[in-house]
Amino acid sequence: MSDQLRWGIISTGRIAKQFAGALATARTGRLVAVGSRTREAGEKFARECGGIRAHASYEALLADPEVQAVYIGTPHDTHAELTIRAARAGKHVLCEKPLALNRADAARAVAAARAAGVFLMEAFMYRCHPQTAKLAELVRSGAIGEPRLLTAVFCFNRPVDPALRLFNRALGGGAILDIGCYPVSVARLVAGAATGRAFAEPVEFQATGRLHPAAQVDELAAATARFPGGLVAQLACGITTDREISVRVRGTTGTLELPVPFHPGFIPGTARILVHRQDLPPEEIDCSTPGNLYTLEADVVGDAVARGASEAAPMSWDDSLGNMAVLDTWRAAVGVRYPGEA
Repeated sequence: MSDQLRWGIISTGRIAKQFAGALATARTGRLVAVGSRTREAGEKFARECGGIRAHASYEALLADPEVQAVYIGTPHDTHAELTIRAARAGKHVLCEKPLALNRADAARAVAAARAAGVFLMEAFMYRCHPQTAKLAELVRSGAIGEPRLLTAVFCFNRPVDPALRLFNRALGGGAILDIGCYPVSVARLVAGAATGRAFAEPVEFQATGRLHPAAQVDELAAATARFPGGLVAQLACGITTDREISVRVRGTTGTLELPVPFHPGFIPGTARILVHRQDLPPEEIDCSTPGNLYTLEADVVGDAVARGASEAAPMSWDDSLGNMAVLDTWRAAVGVRYPGEA
């Protein structure tokens, strides 16, 4: 369709391939080009995507007049600068989380989008799924009474390899920035819903963690946050621990459990919320929807661009900046600094 948003992808990695596949079923957009650091990688990616245009540099992709929007799926340390360059080239931007290495760089990216009048969203794809909207609705409606305690964990175990982004300080490695951003974002979302807002910022935040002795990135981190209204959140992330990805919200009259909080629907039947109330069997709320997470995310962008918006409710600019500020605080408590940071 001629009125579909024309996408270019910056990166040829795993996430970029998943997003490319999702665009094939998107309602609002289609993939027209890819940009890579090497011609060989770009041409291979283009063949796998049905013969789209391949550019041998990111600059060439940003100069492509047919490309209206870009998806940035490169390592963390490049996100802010590529977002700024894309905005200045007049492209709408969907940038993988985290939007930058820190809040200051994220603010520069937002300022560039504002100055250029283009759309920008940080790609927290779970925020675009109906399961997340339902979670916020249940909290707002008092389905479990007054929310008192949220626990959010995102942990997995990867072999330590300095060549991997996860264990490379220069690339923004570590658990907090890569996956701790999810527990922080869901806690801020639930705290906001509990007080009638889109999100809320913690009034108190205490944290600790463990640095890998060789890589000098956080391999494990934990935090406790207190929010306006009294919600307390216990957050944990790890990249060298046994796998657990879970979210529970305990209220005065019940508990909400999300078995698959951050990748709902990747496996059929996983988009659901369990409502536990005392002396009653769990109530299961099905949140299934057609299309995968990346398709939903692409259509959020497409719909926003079509109506002339610069940001979208699932992850607004202020929400992204607030999330980055908490991550800065968490990293500082653990002692993680990236090259070039003060």
